[in-house]
Amino acid sequence: MKNFRKYTLVLLSFVLTQAGMAQDNAAELAKKLANPIASLISVPFQNNTDYGIGNNNGTKNTLNIQPVIPISINDDWNMITRAIVPVVTQYNITGENTKQSGLADAVVSAFFSPKNSENLTWGVGPALLLPIGTNDFLTTKKFGVGPTAVALKQSNGWTLGGLINQIWSVAGSSERSNVSQMFVQPFVVYNWPSGAGLGANMEWTQDWKNSKGTLWLNPTLSAVTSLGKQKTQVVIGPRLNLAAPDGAKADWGWRAVLIFLFPK
Repeated sequence: MKNFRKYTLVLLSFVLTQAGMAQDNAAELAKKLANPIASLISVPFQNNTDYGIGNNNGTKNTLNIQPVIPISINDDWNMITRAIVPVVTQYNITGENTKQSGLADAVVSAFFSPKNSENLTWGVGPALLLPIGTNDFLTTKKFGVGPTAVALKQSNGWTLGGLINQIWSVAGSSERSNVSQMFVQPFVVYNWPSGAGLGANMEWTQDWKNSKGTLWLNPTLSAVTSLGKQKTQVVIGPRLNLAAPDGAKADWGWRAVLIFLFPK
């Protein structure tokens, strides 16, 4: 715990220092990054580490690679594609003295969003579950599909909104249970003119087939900065596991994100 606090303070100091060094367009980049369907190419690397999971005091590290690519369809509409590719390493999750590592299943979404929405930014489209997991414990072995939607309001530095998807399995291994899973993520962020931001989101995953739900609260501190000529955003914060199935709740965790930005 002492080491965690020390590393957290170092990272927080880095974030705050880099915030003061941000360029004039940092505020605009931060505003776009608070919007999951902004017209901005970005490649986030989101790392989540969770400790004290279940009866075996397990540990799980998940690196989510999350490229976002907007595509202009015409003068009125964008299509924003988002992928989440998890790379997982976990210890003592499936049993005592066990380890699994590799890719977990990916989720790919496409949001169709109007370019000129004045009061409310929104997007709707399909979400796909791709069973690319490389370990039996990290994959459903099911292809899935369903709807996804996001809506948000931005004003005076504030961003308030939410994202939702629901995925049902449509093909895959007959030896695995069917998938019916909902994901809900409300979020709020306040960004200062420097590009620094303070925010939080909640991540609720509901497994309807097994009547199991997981709920996380993720407070975050962020800053827009540059690594040489490369624009980036750094995000850090704790992870609080508010609810989980029996034997699967984590004691605590943390999130660190590095996002590479490619503004037009």
